[in-house]
Amino acid sequence: MKRLLIVHFSRTGGSRQLAEAARDGALDAGDVELEFLTAGAAGPDDLLAADGYLFACPENLAAIAGGMKEFFDRSYYPVLGKIEGRPYAAIICAGSDGENAKRQLERICTGWRLKRIAETLIVNVQAQTPEEILADKTIPEDRLAEAHNLGATLAAGLEMGVF
Repeated sequence: MKRLLIVHFSRTGGSRQLAEAARDGALDAGDVELEFLTAGAAGPDDLLAADGYLFACPENLAAIAGGMKEFFDRSYYPVLGKIEGRPYAAIICAGSDGENAKRQLERICTGWRLKRIAETLIVNVQAQTPEEILADKTIPEDRLAEAHNLGATLAAGLEMGVF
């Protein structure tokens, strides 16, 4: 059985909701073993044990959030050269743009030589003021559906061996 690892980080709930929707899609679509971990709990051993990955995090100050970056910092070199060719997808929860966080995350995955199976999903929550940025987020149903579909696509592809 193939194993899908979902690593997520969230401060205000948006990225967590998107990761949960992707998890639910993966569970609905494929017969895969699923590991759902926060960025603080995940590490190199989890990456090595998985056949594919989904990363979900917010954009903070035009970059991937520090908690997710710390996961990548801890894990990058211990798995370098050991996970090449494995499929991944990513979700960025952004206040207004998300493009730089997307580039940063994709660059890390390119360094690992992972195979992106879909365009990185950027969900813009239009948080512009300090109060909006720090407030708990509620992701619209249509955007949760996109995350659900992304998780389903990744799991089904893993199960069928198409990636």
